[in-house]
Amino acid sequence: MSQHRRYDIKLKSLIGELHQGHRRCYGAARMHQTLRQQGHSCSKRRVNRLMRDMGIKARTTGLYAWRPGQHAFYSSAGNQLKAADKPTTTGSQWAGDFTYIKTRNGWLYHAVVLDLYSRKVIGWSFSRQRNAELTKSALRMAITREQPQSGCIFHSDQGIEYAAHEYRELVESAGLTRSMSRKGNPLDNAVVESFFHTLKAELIHQKLFDNEIQATAHIVEYIEFYNRQRLHSSLGYQSPENYEKLCA
Repeated sequence: MSQHRRYDIKLKSLIGELHQGHRRCYGAARMHQTLRQQGHSCSKRRVNRLMRDMGIKARTTGLYAWRPGQHAFYSSAGNQLKAADKPTTTGSQWAGDFTYIKTRNGWLYHAVVLDLYSRKVIGWSFSRQRNAELTKSALRMAITREQPQSGCIFHSDQGIEYAAHEYRELVESAGLTRSMSRKGNPLDNAVVESFFHTLKAELIHQKLFDNEIQATAHIVEYIEFYNRQRLHSSLGYQSPENYEKLCA
């Protein structure tokens, strides 16, 4: 392997960590400046090429291509979660998002659905492809495992993976109410962002997985621990499942 290629691999690893660390907000220009400030020699053109190879872009610029009918979809959804009261029972407010996991064999995308009442992870999926099927699989699992109330809010960001017509149809057929973050504002989906931060801090950053099979097995095991045993300060230091039992 050439020295140039080895350095590309190193830069990709750094870019992946920085991209997630900055809540997927940085494009090539800011990413280039951050790398330079950390002492890594590279050009903006090289950073742009590597980010394009990895399939990642800034949340706030160019990530979501507008398609016919999509503007009406966003406008009709709005941020229903922001105007809603704090959930008082399970199945009343859900939220979903996805992230990506580095393995020795490439990148693995991971989508989840959380119940905002108990912070329990109720649906998840994994894929080597970033598309609507990734997010649909996580939602289908949540619908199968849990019983959402009629009109349950399902909140997500404005990614194409959540704006696809087949995804909208799945949300509506399940009797859920669509809700979307403001464009370029990931803090609107803070609970799911917090879960991903915890997952990465307690598992992902502690181990480099050999492949997607190994990564999936470890993450599913962690989700079970997170739901059944991990104490949450926001839940009075109860696990999600214990909190649901205590409040039933």
